Amino acid sequence: MPSPSPTRWPGGALDRRGDERVTDDLIERERAASGTRVLLIRGDAAPVDGGRLSLIGATEVEETYEWAFLGRSMDGRGLLLAVLEESDEPALPAGVEWGRLRSVGGDLPAEEAEILATAVALAGWLRDAPFCPACGTRTELRHAGWSRHCPRCGREHFPRTDPAVIVLLSSATDPDRVLLGANAAWGGDRYSCFAGFAEAGESLEDAVAREIFEEAGVRVRDVEYRGSQVWPYPRSLMLGFRARVVDDAEVRADGEEIVEVRWFDREQIGTALRGEDGVQLPGSSSIARRLIDDWYGGVG
Repeated sequence: MPSPSPTRWPGGALDRRGDERVTDDLIERERAASGTRVLLIRGDAAPVDGGRLSLIGATEVEETYEWAFLGRSMDGRGLLLAVLEESDEPALPAGVEWGRLRSVGGDLPAEEAEILATAVALAGWLRDAPFCPACGTRTELRHAGWSRHCPRCGREHFPRTDPAVIVLLSSATDPDRVLLGANAAWGGDRYSCFAGFAEAGESLEDAVAREIFEEAGVRVRDVEYRGSQVWPYPRSLMLGFRARVVDDAEVRADGEEIVEVRWFDREQIGTALRGEDGVQLPGSSSIARRLIDDWYGGVG
């Protein structure tokens, strides 16, 4: 693949144009259109330049693992996803680097962070689910990369999204204290909100109560929905909540997934956000960080 000439997303929200996906030759038409731009995805990373996504013209892309249609900008230009093999190392222009969603998502403009999250999620499905889970036959891509058809059993398959809850807990008696946990997977040195997947047949509110009790040993009340975020690791939709602990004295870490739980007051959170005391908080691209930032800033 030659060194591409980068461009920037022209701004404005992405119009996904789901109605266009039924057009059989949409990918081919967009690849031939002069105004079409392409976002390369390798693993969970895309080319980034100066805090912006770096796009290229469709004619500059040679070998890819798979193609998909992401949508259109407000001026009508198409945006395609080109999924690369993780072993691919295409030449990038000077100043352009591969940026992982976890690392750069919080620094991108909001519309570009949405594009990158969508592209990483869709690329993961295109790369990891080529076979029919019912009969094992290799499927055929349809709807411009947004569905798969099994030619043997006729089933249609779509990108999967798994709902997960993530919760910021406040004290039963002091609204200026929040409870955070240190996950064993992080080495026990980063504190974040409590999270877990909703189970089959379980409401989000029930998932909040169960996960919090399992991980931190407490009962909760005043559960309040605060927003959501696509988190394609591997295919989550994180649904953010705030809740209040019923009894602060009940707090305990489960000792397996959560190795420590700790109360933080507003001053301690501010110190941690400024990086002054060695306590690590969630990365800026995560909804966990947004929940903490909003609480610290008095939002809601």
